[in-house]
Amino acid sequence: MSESLAAALERTSGAVDFLRGAQAHPTVFPVSPEFSNWRSEQRAWRESVALLDQSHHMTDLFITGPDALALLSRVGVNSFANFGPGRAKQFVAVNHEGYLIGDAILFHLDEGEFDLVGHPMVIDWLQFHGETGDVDVSFTRDGNSLVREGDPALYRYELQGPRALAVMEKVTGEPVPATRFFHMADFRIDGLRVRSLRHGMAGQPGFELFGPWAEGERVLSSLLAAGEEFGLVRVGSKAYSSANLESAWVPSPLPAIFSGTDTDRYRAWLPAERAGSLAGSLLSEDIEDYYLTPYDLGYDRNVSFDHDFIGRAALERFAADPPRRKVTLVWDADDVAAAQRTLYEEGTPAKYIDFPKARYGLYQVDRVRAGGADVGISHDAGYITNEQVFVSLASVDAAHAEPGTEVTVTWGEDPVSRKPQVEPHRQVEIRARVEPAPYSRFARESYRAS
Repeated sequence: MSESLAAALERTSGAVDFLRGAQAHPTVFPVSPEFSNWRSEQRAWRESVALLDQSHHMTDLFITGPDALALLSRVGVNSFANFGPGRAKQFVAVNHEGYLIGDAILFHLDEGEFDLVGHPMVIDWLQFHGETGDVDVSFTRDGNSLVREGDPALYRYELQGPRALAVMEKVTGEPVPATRFFHMADFRIDGLRVRSLRHGMAGQPGFELFGPWAEGERVLSSLLAAGEEFGLVRVGSKAYSSANLESAWVPSPLPAIFSGTDTDRYRAWLPAERAGSLAGSLLSEDIEDYYLTPYDLGYDRNVSFDHDFIGRAALERFAADPPRRKVTLVWDADDVAAAQRTLYEEGTPAKYIDFPKARYGLYQVDRVRAGGADVGISHDAGYITNEQVFVSLASVDAAHAEPGTEVTVTWGEDPVSRKPQVEPHRQVEIRARVEPAPYSRFARESYRAS
């Protein structure tokens, strides 16, 4: 039996020490790194049509039973009024103190049947409450391809870009019916039933297609053949991992499970290997300095106080005066180049900045400062070919969230942690400019319309 997180923490000097030394890797996408090159693959979802394989890096939790919807409503901050089959939503959960556990996409497949898809943080939290609570639910868990034995339960392909609709009409042989954002529709591809979620990435129109794994190769072959005349580009793991920088989604905020009401039982339930790793320049002995609220990540639209849920009272207090806002930080090009140049100079270089994605822990948390004071934290960082900028997504104090505000990001760790992704290095300061999130005007306007 795996060691629990609670047992692992007893052997360390606290949650921060445990996470900073954890050997867990950042999110791994077990597909080809590049099919052509990540720059061209990034451009595809803006200029033509990109095909991304989501079959391997996410966890599916299938939920059934008479109390399934009641459990989801009890754990999630979302409203579930009118949430019938054929719809999906970004499911968000918090702890009893209102701090974020995580988010995932919830599909209402059929009456009484749900699929929660994403990184494990919020999936684990929901499963814990289902297995330890007085509810009549059943779970079938399909982990990602790094932990699963055998094939996935489902294939999952994503078509994104201005020509995605044309590809769908070619491959199905008929007009695509109008489908509202985050609603589902069924198609026939090569005689097979294919389920689809209508949504977008980086503001571009798109479809997430899924079905039984055994049918995936036939569907993929049909999509590739239909997409050839429209310039379809397959996207590898490098470009895919950076897509969230354009949509301004923070994929793995540190879950608030290391303190608070009833989290001791959860830590005793959770296997230590699923706790993740912490990276970045923010260094505090208080784990709660790493916590976020839904408002810090722009999840205002997901929160609904039309039902009782874990953390509701605390979240109502945060809602009255949200502490931080989500922004994009555009890193100064000269400072990024200077940090890279240290690799060719004598002495200890700066922390290596990988392209297109620069994270080196599952939870990337870097200090953001202005006027010598801490004003927020920086999350994922990386390069956007479509905008020709290096950026990070950040949560900053309201007073420093206006576009054009000048801040600095501290890059690198001091002291250097024991993670395998971390080499000897020195910290450097990177100047940055606050801009909206998403950074792309097209994406901002498209999401607002949706």
